[in-house]
Amino acid sequence: MPFADASPGVTLAYETFGDPADPPVLLVMGYAAQLIAWEEDFCRALADRGHYVIRYDNRDSGLSTTFDEHPVDVGRFMATVEAGDLDAARAMVPYRLRDMAADGLGLLTALGIERAHVVGTSMGGMIAQTMAIEHPERVLTLTSMMSSTGERAYGQSTPEALAALSRPAPADRAGYIAAAERALVWSSRRYPDPAGLRDLAARGYDRAHRPEAAGRQLGAIVLSGSRADALRTLRVPTLVIHGLDDTLIDPSGGRRTAELVPGAELLLIPGMGHDRPRELWPLITGAIADHTRRAERP
Repeated sequence: MPFADASPGVTLAYETFGDPADPPVLLVMGYAAQLIAWEEDFCRALADRGHYVIRYDNRDSGLSTTFDEHPVDVGRFMATVEAGDLDAARAMVPYRLRDMAADGLGLLTALGIERAHVVGTSMGGMIAQTMAIEHPERVLTLTSMMSSTGERAYGQSTPEALAALSRPAPADRAGYIAAAERALVWSSRRYPDPAGLRDLAARGYDRAHRPEAAGRQLGAIVLSGSRADALRTLRVPTLVIHGLDDTLIDPSGGRRTAELVPGAELLLIPGMGHDRPRELWPLITGAIADHTRRAERP
C-alpha cells in the first residue's frame, strides 16, 4: 500500500489503476468509509475506459492519518450546534471539508499530477465540490454523486435512514459485520446485496476499524456550511449523479446541486439508492467517461 504526504501532518494511503499516461480520475470516498468502498472492479472499469484511477483513504479513514487526539462527543457537538453556540462547536472539531479537499489535491501534487477529473460520492461529493470551488484550476471536471450542497433544506435523510446511520455499531467483529445490513435501509431496493455489505464490513474492520473518527468527519460536514453561493459561480464542467431511491441523502440534494452549478448535467437513476450496485456500474462508469471526454475535446 503506497502512502503520500498530502498536507502538513497528513499522510494518505492510496492505490492506482490503469496507465499513468491516461487522464487522471481522483475518486473521493464518503463519510466514515475507506478507499475499499470504491470497489476494485469499479475502479478497473473506469480505467478500462481510458483513465488513470486513484482511490484513497480520507484523513481519519482507513490507513491515512488519524486525529484521535481530538475526540468528538457527537451528542454534545450536535446539541451545541442546535443551541447556536457555533464558536464552541468549532472548537470541538479539528478540521473542515476544505482541509479534506486540500488533502486530495495534495495527493495529486505528490503524484506529479497538476489537474484531474474529480469524482466524489456522498461526503466525498462535498469534498469534491470544495476542491472545484477553491481550486478550479486543478479540477478538469467534477462529478458529484449522491451528495448535496450543504443547505439544510435539501438532501435530508428519512428518519429511518438517519436512525440507522446514528446507531453505533457493535465493537466486536461479528456484531459489526452483522450490523452492516442496517445500510439496506438506504441501499438500492432493486438491487439488495446484504452479502456484499457484510463482506465490505469484514474487510474494513480487518483493515482499519476507526469508529471514533466518524464524529470528526460529521463535524467537518456540519461546520462547513452551505456551498450554494460558491456553486452558483462554479465554471468547472459538472455532472451530478443521484439515485431516485436514496433515503440517506434525498434526491433533492442532487437536483439542487445541478440547479446551482451553471451548465451542470443531471443524471437521476431509477432504482438506485445511496450506493453503487454492480448492476449499474456500466451506466455510472459510462456517464463519468462520457463527461470527462466531453471536457477533453478541443
